[in-house]
Amino acid sequence: MRIQQLLYLEKIIEKGSINEAAKELFLTQPSLSTAIKELEQELGIQLLLRSKHGVTPTLDGREFLIYSRQVLDQVQLLEERYKNQRPRKQTFSVSAQHYAFVVHAFVELVKTVTTDEYQLTLRETETENIFEDLSTFKSELGILYLNSFNKQVMKKLFKEKQLHFTPLFEAKPHVFVSRNNPLTKKERLTLEDLEDYPYLSYEQGETNSFYFSEEILSTWNRKKEIKVSDRATIFNLMVGLDGYTISSGIISSELNDDKIIAIPLDHEDTITIGWLKHQQRELSPMATIYLEMLTKHIENYGFAIL
Repeated sequence: MRIQQLLYLEKIIEKGSINEAAKELFLTQPSLSTAIKELEQELGIQLLLRSKHGVTPTLDGREFLIYSRQVLDQVQLLEERYKNQRPRKQTFSVSAQHYAFVVHAFVELVKTVTTDEYQLTLRETETENIFEDLSTFKSELGILYLNSFNKQVMKKLFKEKQLHFTPLFEAKPHVFVSRNNPLTKKERLTLEDLEDYPYLSYEQGETNSFYFSEEILSTWNRKKEIKVSDRATIFNLMVGLDGYTISSGIISSELNDDKIIAIPLDHEDTITIGWLKHQQRELSPMATIYLEMLTKHIENYGFAIL
């Protein structure tokens, strides 16, 4: 196995095409294909699925790429130290439920990047997609919550998909409403207080499982309910329709959430928010820095890190 083969494989997966990768590497397509086939034969596994539409990594290929990138990162450190080479493009990806503190930490992470080139991805997405992204190694980290209702089902899925959950903090449920909502006249709210207001929640795609809901009390019967797909829309509907949603209580005024406030909800449930990673994956330096940013931001809101 040669370092050059690892670089070739990374470029092919980045481009999704052996032909396009060969052009950037200034190689012929046959010679590049031969190099990867020799690597597959040496390893005894298939790394790429080849079709007329291009190439995609197999599951073995995705797993191999995790270890390959760690090797290439070490090679980069050697080259920077002894050859003054141009740094490799930094990469990182996180998939999360819709939390402002996740975005805030991502913003802070980007500000720390000193290289001229990077490829960072933040996916605010449905709960099922978080599992898919981690299982296929599209994302390095996942952020979601557990509570008494979904914990048993979620932990079963973690085990099946070889995911490890690390709790970050616990929060009591809060109701998010606009500053102009009549509910703001109360210091605390009950479920009865909410009955006449539109309930806003994030849609969960085809699965739409109650256990995948991003909001607690997902099975509670409501007279008015609106499903949305993104945080900008849910905030707009809070302002425009006096709608509400239920979450952790963390709102980031630095990210234009100044029109929304959080009011404690009288309910005995507790929300545990934490991060996920695949058991076979070691955290990259970028992931470690991101988690540091995330915990610092959470602590700034007065929450104790578990």
